[in-house]
Amino acid sequence: MFDAIHGLISWTPLGLPAFLFVITLVVFFHELGHFLMARAFGVKVDVFSVGFGKEIFGFNDRRGTRWRLSWIPVGGYVKFAGDADAASTPDRAAVENMNAAEREGALALKPVGQRALVAAAGPLANFLLALVLLTGLVMVQGKAMVTPIIGSVTKDSPADIAGIRGGDRVTHIDGDRIDDFQQLPAIISVSGGSTLTIGLERAGKPLEVQVTPKLMKTRDVLGNAVSQMVIGVRPDPKAPIVREHYNPVQAVGVAGAETWNIMKTTVLGIGQLLAGRGSADQLSGPVGIANMTRQVADFGFLPLLNLVAILSVSIGLANLFPIPLLDGGHLLYYAVEAVLGRPLGERAQDVGFRLGLVLVLGLMLLTTWNDLVRLNLF
Repeated sequence: MFDAIHGLISWTPLGLPAFLFVITLVVFFHELGHFLMARAFGVKVDVFSVGFGKEIFGFNDRRGTRWRLSWIPVGGYVKFAGDADAASTPDRAAVENMNAAEREGALALKPVGQRALVAAAGPLANFLLALVLLTGLVMVQGKAMVTPIIGSVTKDSPADIAGIRGGDRVTHIDGDRIDDFQQLPAIISVSGGSTLTIGLERAGKPLEVQVTPKLMKTRDVLGNAVSQMVIGVRPDPKAPIVREHYNPVQAVGVAGAETWNIMKTTVLGIGQLLAGRGSADQLSGPVGIANMTRQVADFGFLPLLNLVAILSVSIGLANLFPIPLLDGGHLLYYAVEAVLGRPLGERAQDVGFRLGLVLVLGLMLLTTWNDLVRLNLF
């Protein structure tokens, strides 16, 4: 246990700055999306905060927005005129007491379509940030692809039972062409244990096998213990590595495909968890992100930017979940309002926000527990 505590607090020289850089960048762009869309519709922004809690420092811009950096660097918020709190819960009493000029800048009084765009702009900014970063990374370092040749097969694993052997080259999985060994874990990990049809090339001859992945304790590329669907194969360490280089237009296309793959993998993984085909210990919270950031920072600045892109997509998607308190919850309320022609009742909205708060806090507790267990604190 003492070793685990030491591992938790023994940051590399760049560990803590790297964590703050990653979180601040992702949160800032998310809130900037809300901010710019709101400003475009004439909404007055009272506060733009990176972090929660007490303010470390801040300043007021010429339009009266308080820009602040706060002590708890695991989130942020934009508070609009007419909001009761950082979750953009409407302050109905305050709105009713506004004069005509103030009402022009109240988010709660804008058309439902504009409010929906303001809510969606945060996640969209996260997706755009990921696309820009991945485009830059592809242009700078290209894309390395490991030839999908099987190096070893774990005894009695699903791959071994299915007849996969070392030296086999994977050509496709369920009809999807495989050009890079890294595609295998990405597909298998979100399979939910469903049987996969894997195409192989053995001694120049094609064949297909049926493989059913199983949930096992394994280790990710950083050496952290995780539970995920696997089939029990490892790449051939002597397999050729091909590095493709792209012009700016091609790089945008490659980055777009990578952003989409991150989104698809995240959604499929969450779907498998909800269906009971995955393990909840796969979820990570702030402690896990901090530990991962510390590990990635040791590899350099470019891998850290890649982590920013992945986290940016993940946080953007998480905020689109239809949970009151999150952006997706606001979008759900606005959709109901658009259908009914009127907002939900005050009591219904308040109950929804309370339930959303309980759910979000519960998820935070679960993910933090998972992080501490991974660090062997228990």
